[in-house]
Amino acid sequence: MVVLFDQFNLPDDIFEIIFATEQQVLVAKMLIEEMKRKGGEMGKTEMSMFATALHDGATLTGQAKGPVPVKKEVKISYNKRQFYDRILTPMKTMGLVDYDLYKKTYKVSDKFSKNMMKVGLMWSQERTKPGRGYSITTK
Repeated sequence: MVVLFDQFNLPDDIFEIIFATEQQVLVAKMLIEEMKRKGGEMGKTEMSMFATALHDGATLTGQAKGPVPVKKEVKISYNKRQFYDRILTPMKTMGLVDYDLYKKTYKVSDKFSKNMMKVGLMWSQERTKPGRGYSITTK
């Protein structure tokens, strides 16, 4: 997965940087929220039940922030296969979510932030390297 962002218009929400559509952002937020509710960890069966609930259509209920709290309900339906392909798998490969093969559990991870620091360090090193001596000629 490639993460592209505009440094001058950086969203406040990490999910808006990582995911392309509003629906993907919402589903990813719902997943992390569900994992947090369960102590930061979900079993394989719980993950499947979550994906099935999304596939069947779920109603998201929450509080809108502001001076007067307003209860909001959002109906969302997300294909189970697409959930695994477009949400969970990218989150695993980027290090947002870890999968423990032995315990068969998914866990919220800090590897993403460590990898982003590593990327920043790689850029700092590249920036200070001397030029490679390539030249461009036109015909």
